[in-house]
Amino acid sequence: MNAGTTYKKISETTDRADHLWRYTPWKKVHPTGDIKKIPEMDEEISIRLINLDGSEPAEGISLQRGDEIEEDLPNIDLVATSFVKAVSENSRWVLKTERKFYSETPILIEIEADGDMHALELILDIGEMSDFEIITLIKGNANWIGLLRTGKIGNASNINDITVGLQKKGVLLRLDSMSLGRDANMNTGTVSSGSERTKADLRYKMAERGSNLHVLGSILSRDEMHLDYHIEIQHDAPETFSRLAWHAACGGKSRTIGTGMLKVAKGSTGTDAAQNFHNLLLSKDARADGIPELEVSESNVVGCGHGIANGPIDEGQIFYLESRGFSESDARSALIAAFLNSTLTKMGGTNLHNWLIKLLTSELDVMNK
Repeated sequence: MNAGTTYKKISETTDRADHLWRYTPWKKVHPTGDIKKIPEMDEEISIRLINLDGSEPAEGISLQRGDEIEEDLPNIDLVATSFVKAVSENSRWVLKTERKFYSETPILIEIEADGDMHALELILDIGEMSDFEIITLIKGNANWIGLLRTGKIGNASNINDITVGLQKKGVLLRLDSMSLGRDANMNTGTVSSGSERTKADLRYKMAERGSNLHVLGSILSRDEMHLDYHIEIQHDAPETFSRLAWHAACGGKSRTIGTGMLKVAKGSTGTDAAQNFHNLLLSKDARADGIPELEVSESNVVGCGHGIANGPIDEGQIFYLESRGFSESDARSALIAAFLNSTLTKMGGTNLHNWLIKLLTSELDVMNK
């Protein structure tokens, strides 16, 4: 059964009782609002692979059209996934690295979409013992973008994987379904200050012994943005480690939602996992929700914990910075930047971090105008 047929059979089965759809129903994410329809997409999304400094990537990495790869991927939401697969049927790309691929320079996948509706499926096929940093940058003026990323991080690989959302308007539907190999290490970060509405369902599976995962978020919302992120981490093997740290700064009349699901399967002995959501409220009309959940079916674990903290900017800290010569606006920006940088700083090496800081500074300037 192809993706379009699958979607049409299940298009009306999303459950508002599920945290995934409780705060942003599927009808508000669908590009037309008529959930029974699979609309035609515009021309293909523009996509290119280049080093962050503008040079050509090293040998051993490629981005080309391709087919799906068979991997033990996380359980996914069939409604959104089958929909994006259906509308991106003619826009499927594979990022492939050879075994032991290494790049000292961060690599950029630049996705640009203008016009009405666009969709893309991006498959990551990361060879064993690879070591590099990669940024997926989403930008443009499209009214609707659907992005599905699937794939496997090869055994003993070390990957920094950052997705940056900088659309100027519209809706972003983003779906991740990633599996980590034995002894693989993955830092995966989300940096977002674009799109009027974002719905993200990010799922990661640790199906082999010794894998390590850090999921990081630095989210800046303003005006009337509605940014909804669901993050699910599945521990399905012994001696696996995960940390989720999600920071959102919310201004204007915006709303951010972060729902986390941490699952530890029976037999996943020695699991060490935790998730934390921190929300900084920048105005009296902003809203932020963090909802961590645990499903632990194995008793022999190192630890499984969760936490959440919400609060406004500390006026005492603003006063202190003003006494040191900061304007009120600069003081607020400095405190917001420090809050978001606590997760940004863990997203990569010096070059990547400096690039992310410049991006954050630019977005704070836009907020303060």
